[in-house]
Amino acid sequence: MSNLKYRLLLIGAMCLASLAALFPRTKTIRAYDAKTGQFRPQEVRYIPLKKGLDLSGGTYFALGIDDAAQRVPITNRKEAINRAVKTVRTRIDGMGVSETVVQTVGDDRIVVQIPGIEDPARARQMVEEQAFLEFLIVDKSGALEKSLGRLDAVIKQRGLVTGKTTLGGDTAAAKSVTGLEGLLRSDTTTKKGAKADTAAAADSVKPGGALSSLVHVSPSMPGEYLVDSKDFETIRYYLADSAVNAALPPGKRIVMGRDSVPLGNVTYRTFYVTDAKAMLDGSGLTKAQPNQSPTDGTIVEFELNNEAGRQFRRATGNNIDRNMAIVLDGLVMGQPPVIRGAIGTRGQITMGGKDLAAAQDLALVLNAGALPVKLKIEEQRQIGPSLGEDSIHKGITAGVLAVVLVILIMVIYYRFSGTLAVASLTMYVLFTAAILASFGAALTLPGLAGFVLSIGIAVDANVLIFERIREELDHGKTVRTAIDEGFRHAMPAIIDSNVSTILTAAVLYQFGTGPVKGFAVTLVAGIVASLVTSIFVVRTFYLLWLNRQRGAAQTLSI
Repeated sequence: MSNLKYRLLLIGAMCLASLAALFPRTKTIRAYDAKTGQFRPQEVRYIPLKKGLDLSGGTYFALGIDDAAQRVPITNRKEAINRAVKTVRTRIDGMGVSETVVQTVGDDRIVVQIPGIEDPARARQMVEEQAFLEFLIVDKSGALEKSLGRLDAVIKQRGLVTGKTTLGGDTAAAKSVTGLEGLLRSDTTTKKGAKADTAAAADSVKPGGALSSLVHVSPSMPGEYLVDSKDFETIRYYLADSAVNAALPPGKRIVMGRDSVPLGNVTYRTFYVTDAKAMLDGSGLTKAQPNQSPTDGTIVEFELNNEAGRQFRRATGNNIDRNMAIVLDGLVMGQPPVIRGAIGTRGQITMGGKDLAAAQDLALVLNAGALPVKLKIEEQRQIGPSLGEDSIHKGITAGVLAVVLVILIMVIYYRFSGTLAVASLTMYVLFTAAILASFGAALTLPGLAGFVLSIGIAVDANVLIFERIREELDHGKTVRTAIDEGFRHAMPAIIDSNVSTILTAAVLYQFGTGPVKGFAVTLVAGIVASLVTSIFVVRTFYLLWLNRQRGAAQTLSI
């Protein structure tokens, strides 16, 4: 009786724990409020067992390595893509989207599934951005003006002037920058008023040349140049040519700005001539967070580790009164500020006219780190909720039909013993769902298929046990002895069959893609729950029935 009491208490505890794991609860998150422009705590309803992409709708991305955009050849594609998966997963998780799937397919592809997302464009930016941060010293020697004649000659020799007519077509170099430029570009820039007051000073450097006729010296600071917005892609087209890049002043490079500068009736874009070697990159960044400043507006504050901080302090200390460009993914973030003193482990990036949500996105990608390889979107699909509703309906129909058939077969063929198995089946459903919820699994259509399949597997062990009990009864053994022997002798076959199924599911999980993995996870969870219910719970029901019999039970309905 004592053993039976402990069995019943354990079953009750497992049922309570399963209900607790499945019970919806309130969860507090930091959410962006568009009305106030601030992040504030918000309580949301959290349902532990979420619906996957195919049931709730959402966005699907397939990412591949952009070989054309790589600066250096990739030696180990598999290692690079595995590192990129971690970075992309950190970025997506930071958006507050639950039940996302980020995984590799093969050696050079990443699949991202985001259920129920309201802003797929934002998610695309987050998964595609390189987030490579550099700090560069802006040139003040007029190196570009001294080399414009040579650059004009190279452009003419290469025949690039006639190539300008193709800018509206498929020329790769003429494509506009995507990603964080769209996220961070501002229609205004810092010190806009000062630039407007000195608009007359922004004259062409040397009229006549293909490049020099388009370039204007900025009146605001040395090393900054302006170009009419309509000619901006032409400049980019010229600079994308390898021969033109080779003709740039030694030790210098040109970096495009993100700002637009209105001067009179003309809007200009900026670019900068900087040292080719960066003072520091973003590899030492440890923390980034959005904030708002009374003087600078929306900013992103960042912190560096000790080693990077010492390097930054030494480099900025050697360049006091020079302009420092903060470059993210090849774009200068705002007008380069003047270094007034040595900067240590703390700094900030000014966002200009962008709101706090944009600063939050930038902080997310900086915290996640730069991607080890440049990624491109190879496929994007938007899955509507109507498909999910249809899938849920079909899944429920299949599940109900499977349960009804299992119940009928067990009750009709095994009678009272089959009824005990059916009673344990209700606990099996509860335990399986709780296991899936505890591991943060999302219920998908293949997962529903695995769940329906595991319902049949759940009573497979009971079938083996019941048949063995029948054999023991046919040999003239008592009911209690037959039950004990039936469970004991059926155990090796039950263990062998279920272990082989678990190994098969493990192989599917290891080498399969998202839907196959969902099927494997659900199948393993169902097998574990079925072992508990068919062996432990059903035997407890038998013991409870035997304990209530007056004297020794003479017959067993099986």
